[in-house]
Amino acid sequence: MNYQTTSYKPSLKDRAAALLELRRRQTAVTIDPAILKARQNLLSFTQLTKPDYFTNWHHAIICDYLMRFIAGEIKRLMIFMPPRHGKSELVSRRLPAYIFGVTPDANIIATSYGASLARRMNRDTQRIIGTPKYAEIFPGTKLSSSNIRTVAQGTWLRNSDMFEIVDHGGTYVSSGIGGPIGGMGMDYGIIDDPYKNRQDANSETVRRSVWDWYTGTFRDRLSKDGSILLTTTLWSESGLAYELLKRAANDKDADQWVVLRFPAEYDDRMPLTIKPFVIECDERVEIGEPLWPNRFGADALNATRASIGTYEWNAKFQQDPAPREGNMFKREWFKITDALPHDCNLTRYWDKAGSQDAGDYTAGVLMAELNGRFFVVDLVMGQWAASEREAVIKTTAQLDYQYTMTHGASYRVYVEQEPGSGGKESAENTIRNLAGFAVYADRPTGNKELRAEPLEAQFSIGNVSLIHGAWNRDYIDYMCAFPYGKVKDVTDASSGAFSTLSDSVEEPGSIRYA
Repeated sequence: MNYQTTSYKPSLKDRAAALLELRRRQTAVTIDPAILKARQNLLSFTQLTKPDYFTNWHHAIICDYLMRFIAGEIKRLMIFMPPRHGKSELVSRRLPAYIFGVTPDANIIATSYGASLARRMNRDTQRIIGTPKYAEIFPGTKLSSSNIRTVAQGTWLRNSDMFEIVDHGGTYVSSGIGGPIGGMGMDYGIIDDPYKNRQDANSETVRRSVWDWYTGTFRDRLSKDGSILLTTTLWSESGLAYELLKRAANDKDADQWVVLRFPAEYDDRMPLTIKPFVIECDERVEIGEPLWPNRFGADALNATRASIGTYEWNAKFQQDPAPREGNMFKREWFKITDALPHDCNLTRYWDKAGSQDAGDYTAGVLMAELNGRFFVVDLVMGQWAASEREAVIKTTAQLDYQYTMTHGASYRVYVEQEPGSGGKESAENTIRNLAGFAVYADRPTGNKELRAEPLEAQFSIGNVSLIHGAWNRDYIDYMCAFPYGKVKDVTDASSGAFSTLSDSVEEPGSIRYA
């Protein structure tokens, strides 16, 4: 995708009036083009005030959306991106300084997981505003010439917790999460990483404290037309960002968010909770392509992943969190082999999603058995409308049958039949769709964990192997996250396939159609 950065078009809102007035004054004088460009665009401002800030295409996209955020066109914005890829420099340092340049009467509250980090961002913003280059770009925005902590007539506050714009109403308040911001209003609220580390993010107590602070303190400080920006590492599926997006999805009256997501390596996977809100603006097309190859190429990213492990990598660098281990399947149990032995009995088991929009996947696992050993041969999964799903199932059956003709002795298809008349009708539709194949409707009993236990036992003794394929990594991740991970459909389909292969006769209640 060839994404072009747009120039900032001033909003008609009052908070952009200062920029409009500034442009009108410029018509009477000759302005350095670089200065003029820096006044009009956050990316140009950043490049001029920090010449060693090397930019990539994703910085241009981020700045474009931040300009819309400044203008009030986007009121709720989340940005997910890897460490050391330029996020904090833009959102926590340059953005506040730029806002005060174009609208020096703005009120900003900037927060982070700790007060010390918030104060450092405060001081960094002050240093930017205090440079000669900033004075050239925005001569009307100034800070007090000395550190002022106590208000007196004719003075403006300036300290590591708060500063004011001289001769204007603008204020900047910095605070750690949970810190004192009561009584302060904000036109712009910035949260840069509400959790210090994984330990905090995984703590129910800390997560509840952050949520209570956001809903009971931070959100209340927002002005009527104010905007909120949240940048965070997606440590888990229960953090602040996830909870806000869940509410947005379930209640149209809740704050609705725009999400920018830039994984360190391009992938076509995305956490289901954030998927509906993500703007498709990634210019990459090749799976595994680095986000910023001039700074962090494939070798550097591979070294990082090898050093910190897949679990940490997925959360910090890919923004795709998943529990490292559930309490059942262990990563060391998964063995991969290159080829399937001949004359196996093969079964494809389908666990169908009840709705395309419910967040569940349809998953079909192809499993084989030979002399008491089991092989996971293939995984097909996706989110499809009913008609599209049935077309995928039929095409998959045709391909499986061709595969069986050269590798196997028999091939059957099972589809899980959910309780109720709707589940029965859905299973029968699939069976009719697969006329000519040996198809069974399966009504499993017991909870998901109980049904997975027999397969868990076989994995634990090394009696199950995976046939090498591009799907292996996803399959292992989903199985190891069970039962805590969001996606349980893969394990359900695997349990069903194993159960039908390990039984010599159909389970009671199964219905065979041929």
